[in-house]
Amino acid sequence: MGEFLISGPTALDLIQKISTNDATILTVGRAQYSCMPNGKGGIVDDLIIYMIKEEQYLLVVNASNIDKDWDWISSHNSMKAEMKNLSDDYSLLAIQGPKAVEAMQSLSRINLSAIKYYHFEVADFAGIENVIISATGYTGSGGFEIYCKNSEVAQIYAKVLEAGADFGIKPIGLAARDTLRLEMGFCLYGNDIDETTSPLEAGLGWITKLTKDFIDADFLAKQKEEGVKRKLVAFEMVDRGIPRHDYVIHDASGNKIGHVTSGTMSPSMKIAIGLGYVTLDHSAMDSDIYISIRDKGVKAKVVKLPFYKK
Repeated sequence: MGEFLISGPTALDLIQKISTNDATILTVGRAQYSCMPNGKGGIVDDLIIYMIKEEQYLLVVNASNIDKDWDWISSHNSMKAEMKNLSDDYSLLAIQGPKAVEAMQSLSRINLSAIKYYHFEVADFAGIENVIISATGYTGSGGFEIYCKNSEVAQIYAKVLEAGADFGIKPIGLAARDTLRLEMGFCLYGNDIDETTSPLEAGLGWITKLTKDFIDADFLAKQKEEGVKRKLVAFEMVDRGIPRHDYVIHDASGNKIGHVTSGTMSPSMKIAIGLGYVTLDHSAMDSDIYISIRDKGVKAKVVKLPFYKK
């Protein structure tokens, strides 16, 4: 991931301008999911905003967008907030799963179970002081994200595996994260959201606070009033087939109505699932849609998120 430190008396002003969510509700120790509109109705990136202390915030962005995001935020820093790009100096470990608290408690003096969802502590962890222990993660399974300096990550990684050994901890990669986030219906930048998708089309109205002024606020207010023409929907395959990114979606008559943005065989539910944009008249729950797989229309049904019900 990328990490930007935004500081000073005008730090909040800059964050409010470039992000859709309302960062004024943050207090020290809280985090917030948000996105950055691109001035054309699309999304520059999604991100998490951490309030580290008064007049200091950490913005965590997608690794593939670091340079683009830094340039975008810098170009709108007319209020001259202090900006530092820490991305090359910091590492992130995501320790995810229902046993994460129990497995990791021996590594810190603080009570990990007391850290609420989307809250964080700066504390000792695995023998290192001043580590960010954040009750966030993009899997829906609970756990923590650990932010530390590059020079500290090897020690923390080794101790995490040691402490978690009796709990079945295993190192995994982004492919596993991708299936887990999809089972929860979490958007992935570059697939489900990008420079061409608005947060309202993507179902991110809950992080789009039109009560404040920000880039694209007028455009999004108008779009909300007029209604979107397409919508990101969740679907389960009725017939046999696995949907993949960019597969065409059509109606029963063969008319193209959209495209798949994410799709996989769900490891938890053993069924094929996906997300995709469709025209509004095909977005209602239980609507039948058809995914073009090897030039054949394979039936699917629009369903409610999350796919995986705990």
